[in-house]
Amino acid sequence: MSRVKLTVNGEAVSREVPDNTLLSEFLREDLRLTGTHVGCDTSQCGACLVHIDGRAVKACTTLAVSLEGVEVTTIEGVANGDELHPMQAAFNTHHGLQCGFCTPGMVMAGIDMVTRYQAMGAPLTEAAIRDELEGNLCRCTGYHNIVKAIEDAAQTMTGMVKAAQ
Repeated sequence: MSRVKLTVNGEAVSREVPDNTLLSEFLREDLRLTGTHVGCDTSQCGACLVHIDGRAVKACTTLAVSLEGVEVTTIEGVANGDELHPMQAAFNTHHGLQCGFCTPGMVMAGIDMVTRYQAMGAPLTEAAIRDELEGNLCRCTGYHNIVKAIEDAAQTMTGMVKAAQ
């Protein structure tokens, strides 16, 4: 057992956890933050995506004890009270979800890619979004509405989306 101290969704957390506890398990079981879904346990589906110090990371293959002192943001931490994050609102507007299982990971992936492309000063095209989503599986929507939602949110978040050539 080890003690891990980190910040989750803006709140300091300190817990004793077995050394082999995955971040997804820690979030879901210890902190009761069940928006982080576990779909594969092999880092293939992206349903468990969270942000660690602002970067998207798959929680199903990350040990909780390796996160001493970091900032973790889950899907529960992206809204501003009752006001949805622009990415969440865009997924709603563009029907970028059906069963909803992949949605938290898709939203977190979308926020991450918009943030990274903005930092690089690079345009976020439809092709780039599709390429970036290769690590996230959706078995319901066929990705078209997910891509549209990310394009729309990117415009809201940064105004940097460039139409596909």
